[in-house]
Amino acid sequence: MKHVTAHVTTHATPRVTRQQPLILSLTPLTKYYDIFNGDADGICALHQLRLEAPRDAECVTGVKRDVTLLSRVDAQAGDEITVLDISMKSNAAALAKLLGRGVKCRYFDHHAAGVIPSHPGLRAHIDTAPDVCTSLIVDRYLSGKQRAWAVVAAFGDNLVAPAIQAAQPLELDHTDLARLHELGDCLNYNAYGETIDDLHYPPVDLYEAILPYRDPREFMTDEPVFDVLKAAYKEDLERAEDIKAEFISDSAALYVLPDAAWCRRINGLLGNRLAQEHVKRAHAVLVTKAGGYTVSVRAPVLHPQGADELCSRFETGGGRKGAAGINLLPPSALAAFVDAFRAAYP
Repeated sequence: MKHVTAHVTTHATPRVTRQQPLILSLTPLTKYYDIFNGDADGICALHQLRLEAPRDAECVTGVKRDVTLLSRVDAQAGDEITVLDISMKSNAAALAKLLGRGVKCRYFDHHAAGVIPSHPGLRAHIDTAPDVCTSLIVDRYLSGKQRAWAVVAAFGDNLVAPAIQAAQPLELDHTDLARLHELGDCLNYNAYGETIDDLHYPPVDLYEAILPYRDPREFMTDEPVFDVLKAAYKEDLERAEDIKAEFISDSAALYVLPDAAWCRRINGLLGNRLAQEHVKRAHAVLVTKAGGYTVSVRAPVLHPQGADELCSRFETGGGRKGAAGINLLPPSALAAFVDAFRAAYP
């Protein structure tokens, strides 16, 4: 909501007897936008910031693979945007346009950024290390003040060892750690889908459900949304266990899922689960769709490198070193992808 400040000026002289009209000077206040990935990392990163600095902002988000979000933002000079967990490289043109208008931007992310603009209106917090997610970057920015939510996000991003390390100052027992891991998986699970219709909750609604909770454990106990996600995730994962690998070796495995909503929801978390079960192996999970396949790649947990380079060779591909994807792999490019995947993880 825009707030307007009215300044009242009167013009009266001894010779004027009638009342003078009021002259209003309208000064629009800054409008704020929070732009974030709809997965666990994006949601938890924003939640940490807003717990520390509440702000009336317009939220812009979408499914996990919907990353060109800045093009939807019609911010003007003097407005401020906060961007979390979407690739700067994928939004470079829109970001340059907004900065050129005089929009101020804070940008937190761990994906490949490309060339980071040098601009007085941009404050970029970018770290592409394979053991870092956006929520851990925000945690660093906030000096650990909302650490539990950063732990949830790291678990959701399949960064199990960094999550456990980050949680050490919280002195959580094994049960609480396991619960935060479960929450991270459930939040991340909700973000996967071709469209919002594939999801159980639109990401903005899920973020708003989390807003009242400073402690993620209270969200799990008190919020029915969590129970819905937990049950649905379990059901979809059980279905996926019946899918056989197209090929499998000590170093790489590839799975192809059919064209179904449950497959679009589970593909990323299936990749994460397989990666944790076989830490020396890379995994590719493809989901059949109109015009080809959606691809999720997980590098080996013990050597989380190369996923972004592999997927970036193909149009609509990108991501980070340990986990990346391709939004649409045409059937004509399937053989080339399989060859490239095998070569990347021999």
